[in-house]
Amino acid sequence: MIQTAKNQPVSAGNASSCCGGGQCGAAHPPVPPLNLPAVWKALADELMPEIRGILETGGYIMGPKVAAFEDALQRYTGAKHALGVSSGTDALLLAMMALRLGPGDEVIVPTFTFFGTAGTVSRVGAKPVFCDIDPVTYNIDVRHMESLITPRTKAIVPVHLYGQLADMRPLMEIARKRGIPVIEDACQAIGAREAGTDGKMAGQFGEFGSLSFYPTKNLGAMGDAGALLVNDTPLFETSKLLRTHGENPRYYHRLIGGNFRLDALQAAILTIKLRHLDAWTQRRREIAASYRIRFEAAGLAPKHVGLPAEKHGMHTYHQFVVRVARRDDLCKHLTARGVGWGIYYPLPLHLQDCYTELGYKAGAMPHAERAADEVLALPMYPELTDAQLDSVVAAFAGFYSG
Repeated sequence: MIQTAKNQPVSAGNASSCCGGGQCGAAHPPVPPLNLPAVWKALADELMPEIRGILETGGYIMGPKVAAFEDALQRYTGAKHALGVSSGTDALLLAMMALRLGPGDEVIVPTFTFFGTAGTVSRVGAKPVFCDIDPVTYNIDVRHMESLITPRTKAIVPVHLYGQLADMRPLMEIARKRGIPVIEDACQAIGAREAGTDGKMAGQFGEFGSLSFYPTKNLGAMGDAGALLVNDTPLFETSKLLRTHGENPRYYHRLIGGNFRLDALQAAILTIKLRHLDAWTQRRREIAASYRIRFEAAGLAPKHVGLPAEKHGMHTYHQFVVRVARRDDLCKHLTARGVGWGIYYPLPLHLQDCYTELGYKAGAMPHAERAADEVLALPMYPELTDAQLDSVVAAFAGFYSG
């Protein structure tokens, strides 16, 4: 669930708190959950020549723009190879097709994630095996994951949720000992990395890493787009073939693939935006720090608001997610105050109707189920101002003081 609204472009500053308990009577500006028009306005002078050039040449699908983006993305992420594709979901699907997953195979996935993580497993005919989460990071519980491995386990898909790395070192050790391929779902976590200058980045650990460039992501396209990071050259060659119906040369098909191509227009836009990504990530981290200071200064954290924890390296804050009590009532209050919010995700995957046949019951994944009842995503984008952050905290303070 998410509320949508538009906002004027603004900039963030220091982390001073306003109103303490929210009773000062100062006017507080509305805070939409997203501000996509601001990105366009800031980059229009860079983007328009590229867009115009593509329109004038008619080179809309694949081609040199896609190749240039793949090269820039490979250098940025540190993965061995990068393949531009049609969406983050298609990146996951392509990885599973390259591994030849199918009926009789099991794939371990966290239950607290976007549907595409598990839906792609089902689409290749394999069985998703759901795993509970670490209640601190919301990422896959590695101990529970290990207990779920069977001789039928053919892949593990950890998710770097909200922009924070999963606990990859022990996970990879377990996977390597068992000979199980790892597909990182890094769709929300481009740029997230381990601590230290030599720390690995999301997408560098497993055989594959998937990225989403849905418009609301930290690196967003102007439509659907994604990428598959590949750290094994033979698997990369297979994936590249599968991306365009398994054909090579044209109209000669070596494999049964799909249509997972990236548009040249999206590639050109993403190449420009990628140059700004580190600055945007730093701003998100500054805003996260400002949220922390404000919630603590107002006496809201940790009593009423459970703030996100940073573990396993640098969090990129695709979402700033808190835990709250009385969430439904709070959301109504925030809406009335003009403060946007989102819930990611209101129902774990093991309890979704489409997976009833797998036999999971309520209580099977207690940490994920509790998170689904308590998590709340606050507005998080680089253009947030001090006044807007004050609005968010004042709205919380007004609710809990009442």
